[in-house]
Amino acid sequence: MGKIILIFLTLLLNTVVLSGQQAANQNKEQDVFVPIAKYIQNGDAERLAVWFAPSLEIDILGTTNVCSRQQAKQIVKEFFNENSPKSFVITYRSGKAPMIYAIGNLSAGGSKFRVTLFVKTQSDGNFIQQMRVEKE
Repeated sequence: MGKIILIFLTLLLNTVVLSGQQAANQNKEQDVFVPIAKYIQNGDAERLAVWFAPSLEIDILGTTNVCSRQQAKQIVKEFFNENSPKSFVITYRSGKAPMIYAIGNLSAGGSKFRVTLFVKTQSDGNFIQQMRVEKE
């Protein structure tokens, strides 16, 4: 009887530890949006581009491009030059690795925009696969 209780307690402890690790990993994945949001709020296309995948989809106000990191950086930089960001707040996060996403509200250039970011988690890091900016 004592062995059965010991086995049960061991299994229970392993389940609790694994659940805690999964929660920590999910929080880590969600935290990727903290620096990304900061760079969007600051209008810093240079630092934001570090998070871009080598090839990604950028949709700015209905103009969609599948482009390289460098091309995407230029497109976002032009958008920030025309619409100087004042504030950016992430309002929704979801998904599970390897694909997570966030939706945020951007106030820029006297207008309001909805920004959607899809981030892919890979062994070599987290990369923005798609960025969409829509006028509200």
